Amino acid sequence: MLTLFTTANIIVSLTILLYASWSDYKTREVSNRVWAIYAPIAIALSLAELLIYEPTNLLGFGLSFGVTAVIAILLFYAGGFGGADSKALMCIALALPFSVGTVSPPLSPLGESPLAQNIFPLTVFSNGVLFAAATAVYMLLYNVVWHVRTGKKLFEGTLAQQSVGKKLLVMITGHRVSLQKLKDTWHVYPMEDVQESDEDSPKRTLLAVPKDEGRTEIITRLSKAAATGKIDGHVWATPGLPMLIFITAGLIVALLFGDVVWILISAVLH
Repeated sequence: MLTLFTTANIIVSLTILLYASWSDYKTREVSNRVWAIYAPIAIALSLAELLIYEPTNLLGFGLSFGVTAVIAILLFYAGGFGGADSKALMCIALALPFSVGTVSPPLSPLGESPLAQNIFPLTVFSNGVLFAAATAVYMLLYNVVWHVRTGKKLFEGTLAQQSVGKKLLVMITGHRVSLQKLKDTWHVYPMEDVQESDEDSPKRTLLAVPKDEGRTEIITRLSKAAATGKIDGHVWATPGLPMLIFITAGLIVALLFGDVVWILISAVLH
């Protein structure tokens, strides 16, 4: 029965997170009803397991959830997480606060790290961040190859005057797209803006953290500048892949292999 509660929480977590990831990818929104369903089921199963079989772990359960919740909330207010991402991580903490090795032993013997044993949701988080970082490497290589293949400048006009840090951040999260694609694809966000002026070389700036607010106004300004020949018809933009997809992937990999970051560190040190 002990493993039955954990297995149930794993099934519930995977089912709801896969649905939430699909919803986030298709609409960039996840209904709060998803978390309103997930959280009560998760906490009911976890508390039933702890109260019946492991009451001494109640404090550890509170610690695991508390640490995870603080990190999720801080990331949300810092702009690193969306609301759905934070809620997903906190729900995972309610469902799977500790290692699930008794039900799903990691394929790698190194995957059962101290973090995975005591605060399993942070293993899910670290795995997800690692996968998100991998997409950043891919995007950087994509932009370098595009520059070499086309012979075009990555940053034209006043964009060349932007800081190295901003340029690098834009290169690992976005790429050049046509203005028409930017207009037609609602979940692609501009990563540059232009000031309206009568000059032939208007001031263009990079947007390191693109947001949905003001998207239409920015695209309108870019379109006007392109129509008058002041800027090229291709601008920097990002598809804004939702972090929730990486969190879900992080959970799946944590169940199969454990703590990937710990495995990599252990491999390097040994």
